[in-house]
Amino acid sequence: MARTGDAAALGRRRQLSDEVAAYVRDLIMSGQVRHGEFLRLERVAEDLGVSVTPVREALLSLRGEGFVVLEPRRGFMPAPLSRQDVQDLFDAQAHFAGELAARAAERVTAEQVAELERTQARLEAAAGSRDADAIEEANHHFHRVVNLAAASPKTAWLLQLVARYAPRRFYSAIHGWPQASVDDHHLVLAALRTGDADAARKAMRNHIRHAGTLLVVHLEARGFWDEASDDAEG
Repeated sequence: MARTGDAAALGRRRQLSDEVAAYVRDLIMSGQVRHGEFLRLERVAEDLGVSVTPVREALLSLRGEGFVVLEPRRGFMPAPLSRQDVQDLFDAQAHFAGELAARAAERVTAEQVAELERTQARLEAAAGSRDADAIEEANHHFHRVVNLAAASPKTAWLLQLVARYAPRRFYSAIHGWPQASVDDHHLVLAALRTGDADAARKAMRNHIRHAGTLLVVHLEARGFWDEASDDAEG
């Protein structure tokens, strides 16, 4: 049996590996790196202030997800990512997020609505000042309150699996995303206030798909898909 200290160290290593994996996913999904460009272990470790070990573990985990590929004797690079891949990820996220919003509309409390309104105000202030960290925090908290109000932990877990592919760390780099969150959240909030499950489902699904469309436009603007990759998609 592992000693307590060993178990704690193992838990910390896994946490670090998960944090690195999330960072690399964000790099890829925001177009910071793409297929054909190698992910240098030392560079990622330096950016995050960690050792190379959790970076290697994270990349091996992402390889298992099909998110990166390993080129023998050369290293890791992002796997090919098509427009359809991005749309599929956001469609899956929209499905689960919409269902949670519908369930939340049927059981949300006055206190939770008030918390959402306060969070929305913080989001609007952060968007106005272009504070990327505050935008991310407020946006994350808004969705968390909705998901908790739904009281459907298994559906929330399924959402978490697909939502991790949204590039949370790079919101400010994606043109229109912060303002889209501000505008779309108003429709979600209106549905929650009135307890309209169908409207909440529709508003949340449209919100997530809107985000996916903005990400595709952002990646296209960065030249993420060249002519060769377009041919491969077709």
